[in-house]
Amino acid sequence: MEKSSGAFDDDEQVPKISNNSNNRSWWLVFAIVVLLTCCTRYYKVTEPDHVCWDETHFGKMGSWYINRTFFFDVHPPLGKMLIALSGYLTGYDGTFPFEKPGDKYNGTHYEGMRYFCTTLGALIIPMAYDTVHDLTRSLEAATLSAFYILFDVGMLTLNQYILLDPILLFFMMASVWGMVKISKVTAAGQSYTFKWWSYLFFTGTVLACTISVKFVGLFVVLLVGLHTITELWCILGDLNKPIRETLKQLGCRAMGLIVWPIALYLTFFYIHLQLLNHSGNGDGFYSSAFQSRLIGNSLYNASMPRDVAFGSVVSIKNHKTGGGYLHSHLHLYPKGVGSQQQQITSYTHKDENNAWLIKPHDRESTDNLVLLKNGDLLRLEHVQTRRNLHSHAEPAPITKSQMQVTGYGEKGMGDINDIWKIIIIGGKPNEVVNTVTTQFILVHYLQGCALSSSGKQLPKWGFEQQEITCNLNIRDSHAKWNIEDNKHSELTSESVSVYAPGFISNFLESHAVMFQGNAGLKPKEGESTSRPWQWPINFRGQYFSGSDYRIYLLGNPIIWWSNLVFLNLFVIVFVTKKIKKRRQEGKLKLLLLQSATKQQNIAEQKDDTQDRTLMSAAVWLYIGWAIHYYPFWIMGRVLYFHHYFPALVFNSMLTGVMFNYLIRRLPQKIRGALLFIVLSIAAYSFKLFSPLAYGMTGPLASNSNSSMHSLRWLSTWEF
Repeated sequence: MEKSSGAFDDDEQVPKISNNSNNRSWWLVFAIVVLLTCCTRYYKVTEPDHVCWDETHFGKMGSWYINRTFFFDVHPPLGKMLIALSGYLTGYDGTFPFEKPGDKYNGTHYEGMRYFCTTLGALIIPMAYDTVHDLTRSLEAATLSAFYILFDVGMLTLNQYILLDPILLFFMMASVWGMVKISKVTAAGQSYTFKWWSYLFFTGTVLACTISVKFVGLFVVLLVGLHTITELWCILGDLNKPIRETLKQLGCRAMGLIVWPIALYLTFFYIHLQLLNHSGNGDGFYSSAFQSRLIGNSLYNASMPRDVAFGSVVSIKNHKTGGGYLHSHLHLYPKGVGSQQQQITSYTHKDENNAWLIKPHDRESTDNLVLLKNGDLLRLEHVQTRRNLHSHAEPAPITKSQMQVTGYGEKGMGDINDIWKIIIIGGKPNEVVNTVTTQFILVHYLQGCALSSSGKQLPKWGFEQQEITCNLNIRDSHAKWNIEDNKHSELTSESVSVYAPGFISNFLESHAVMFQGNAGLKPKEGESTSRPWQWPINFRGQYFSGSDYRIYLLGNPIIWWSNLVFLNLFVIVFVTKKIKKRRQEGKLKLLLLQSATKQQNIAEQKDDTQDRTLMSAAVWLYIGWAIHYYPFWIMGRVLYFHHYFPALVFNSMLTGVMFNYLIRRLPQKIRGALLFIVLSIAAYSFKLFSPLAYGMTGPLASNSNSSMHSLRWLSTWEF
């Protein structure tokens, strides 16, 4: 960390001594912050020795990286790659299944991954200390900010496990730290020096890393962007500098904060796609062409007929992003869901129930080889159950405006509602349908609707697979399909490796799948979710580990509720100052008209430098909080308590700044006493609630015999 620097001449001995004293104080507090951070963060970091909460997901994904097995996740890859790397370097071999929370590690080398995540989470605290000090030049503000983050049991809990959150929070905080350092060095007139370039590219690097862990990293990118634009605007308004200085700054910052992060982001995805080159359970979310690059996939180095013919046994994949396979199984639609015929669904995994036989519309088979062409009528027989793809004028199970699709008939015999017309998208008359590359729609012969995947999840009776419908809007993008697997004894096979796309195509498809997956995240049955209004008030926590050894994610209520108080105080103070400033501007105009002799009185009414510095810092921290909080109000995806913690970091830093702002005119001894009292209360509350992070045993807090009973201040707290 870069400590404070003085701006005094050599002959100004008294200020120099004072500055040296300030430096010693800075380093002393910094040492205490680091020591307490290490003591609190690494204590019991390997306990409990079983899988906790989302370790089941991210530990498993780390294993897949080590084994180079492809998978699907809604987040970018960097966080999981770093977890895998930390595990690999500390002896983890990628064999532990991470099946469910509570599974014992039983000698598995999981400790390295926990220590790695904990270390990144711990580094947030000293960076917050230095950031607030650079913003305010106030040791009091920096100290309280750091200790508010340090003494929050929620932050401690979230940062001790194999999760993406400590990695995300670290890179987010590092981005803000770098942003402030750039501003500080620029203000000191050291632009374009080695130090300036170092901070610029460091900030660009951690910005790229933040968004490469989770897409919510875009929020800190927005914050740094707004701060940079503001700085450039100030430089443009400095009449002592030519306009070319602004253009030069703009060019350099665009290189360091835009071009460089984009290059890194692409690099992370290139590494991700190169590492995960073996087929896994996430293949089905991606296009047939994408899958052809995965070792072990049925399309990898596979040979199959290029053309499709009547008599071919095929799998049919929905061409939309994340689309599944046309699927059926020996289960009927339940009573009250249209006709109780066999279910037809969309399934995102390869399965023998994805196989369909293409038959002529008017007979069971053909004597000669007949290729399937644009405009042909056909029937599709499900190979496993011998029932035909069928539709009729019954509403679909979920999308009532569309028609139901079923499996109908016995041993391939059905009725006229089994007939479909294949239409190649952009195809010519009599154009032959090809494997993988041809996109087509299947239009029902009688109803005139197109076979479509609505993307909606069926209830448990449909095994939570996706709904298949017949859509009267035949131009719906969800009605596009392609043939993936193709078997026919009379057709010559060809290699499908030529269909494998390049990196840019894979990169774009990966993002389309992730965006769609993120938007489609819905709560699972019995899952504890929350809404944004609940987060700042610490309304309800979240279990990390249950049974005999309980870990419960909950914020330190003293810290969280006082954060909320200081957040609202900032809004009140800011609005009051704006109104006061506006009134003073009106008074200034009046005095200028009356007499120039009263300028001294007006100058005395203006805020001092430290006041403006503190308020400027508070404004940027509030913007950081708002950017990381308010967007969740408009998100349609499922939300959890831990989504608030990036905003919490900004709120805790804002508390330190506002506390110092409110007491800054008090005598030094009184300020010191007030700071000591606040820190003592925060430390004591941390001690009281620390079992939530370090582990609780015995009865639940709702039981009067529990040692935590007196700490259950809200009935919604479930520890």
